[in-house]
Amino acid sequence: MVLWVFGYGSLIWKAGFRYEESVVGFIKGYRRVFYQGSTDHRGTPEDPGRTVTLEPVEGEWGVAYKVSGKEDEEVALSYLEVREKQYDVKAYLDFFAASVDPAKTAPAVSNVMVYIASPNKKLNKNYLGPASIEEIANQIIRAEGPSGPNRDYLFQLEKALHQFGCEDNHVIELANAVRQILSRDG
Repeated sequence: MVLWVFGYGSLIWKAGFRYEESVVGFIKGYRRVFYQGSTDHRGTPEDPGRTVTLEPVEGEWGVAYKVSGKEDEEVALSYLEVREKQYDVKAYLDFFAASVDPAKTAPAVSNVMVYIASPNKKLNKNYLGPASIEEIANQIIRAEGPSGPNRDYLFQLEKALHQFGCEDNHVIELANAVRQILSRDG
């Protein structure tokens, strides 16, 4: 059996598990948004950070990792169940490689596993939901957790997406707002 895992946030630049292959590409029907609270990595329960989740709309870019071998799969799944524990939905979606024309209907890989934080507050107590860009930016500036400052997460995501040639307007606008506030409050 082969496990494919789709990363659209920090998994893009820091997989944290052994994999045989990685492929840059996208999934259809979702977009990346900073709506998930992080009280375990990029914030605390008193001052939660914000990390990305997916919401249904357009397609979204990221990286799919191929994990082969029973032992590597078990290690990767154990690791991901801890790392992604604040995400309450595990979905299996079609993945389209970046080198493929988006209009083509055949996915490069089917059933790529992806963790999603749902907006259901009964199942996901850390879902923060939409807010103004300035409000999200200020929260990201304030928040810091065991994995470091929340702004580092944002800037690393922006850099990784740029390296793939992916322009995510939500991430770019948010990163620019954080930079503007930091330079203003300096």
